[in-house]
Amino acid sequence: MSEQEKISNHEIIYAIQPIEFRLDLKDPFLFTAHHIDHFPIGKEQMQPVTPPTDDKPYRMYYSETGVPGFPEHPHTGFETITFVESGYVDHFDSLGNCGRYGAGDVQWLSTGNGIEHCEMFPLLHTDKENPFELFQIWFNSSPQEKTEDPAYKMMWREHIPHVIETDAQGVKTDIRVVSGEFKSQQALERPKNSWAHAKENKVNIFMIQLDPHAELTIPATTATSNRFCYFYNGPTLEIEGETIPFKHLVELKSDVDIHLKNGTEIGRIMWLEGEPIGAPVAMRGPFVLNSDEELNTAFARYRQTHFGKWPWESTAPVFKRDQPRFASYNKGEEVEYPETAS
Repeated sequence: MSEQEKISNHEIIYAIQPIEFRLDLKDPFLFTAHHIDHFPIGKEQMQPVTPPTDDKPYRMYYSETGVPGFPEHPHTGFETITFVESGYVDHFDSLGNCGRYGAGDVQWLSTGNGIEHCEMFPLLHTDKENPFELFQIWFNSSPQEKTEDPAYKMMWREHIPHVIETDAQGVKTDIRVVSGEFKSQQALERPKNSWAHAKENKVNIFMIQLDPHAELTIPATTATSNRFCYFYNGPTLEIEGETIPFKHLVELKSDVDIHLKNGTEIGRIMWLEGEPIGAPVAMRGPFVLNSDEELNTAFARYRQTHFGKWPWESTAPVFKRDQPRFASYNKGEEVEYPETAS
């Protein structure tokens, strides 16, 4: 009997939790928000034509324009890693960066010593509904990283590495490697002041799609890492033989291989693991520091400086409907489109 076979499911699966919206995680992850919004047809100015209904709900955040989204707001001391699975996001920030990104793209924003930004969800389609699905990971920064300048990086879907595994029956699994590595496939580089940048921190973030009845083994990582699997699409998933229902978060032992077996429909998983930072966490709204004293200092600094002058005419700007996906850095000094991104 192998060492893996000697370990019971109880020792591999630490917890299973149903999820509605927020995934509560462990160091170096803070939490993840999973937005699913059934936005209707859009008006000419990209607002919804009808309010939410019981059968097609959406969480609406009104701005001065009526376009869904989060108008200008501050962050400091952590990172937001934003995955758009369907729909579009228009980003603007106090550094003069901006961009539009869509389904399959990932935005990595290190908020460092302070930044203001807005995230708007323009409803581009006027002839059909505008379904929207977004994950946003709040990922902690080390004490040193909290003092560094903020940074904004786009990871276009065309450039995010994939590992495709196909068994003898042609059943396929697709692993999008957003951070870290999977079976020697390296992710794109993360911002240099991110805890995920250093290889030794073993921050692996995978978006996994499994065909019906597909099986996959995730290799072991370090014994000190924290590890989570969020099963968010499909009727059932087996982890080490235990059935996991739809929209459940599973905390797992990190230093063993984990065997997954999908059910009868396409399954989708967010996989998160990484070495903990190990520093105290003091969190108040969108400010994440290491003590109450540091929080008070940061709020006082924000009241004085607003983390820099907001360079946009509106607190909730959006691009024109026909704007393709792109990223503009440092007030337009560098403009990047997916086909030319490196």
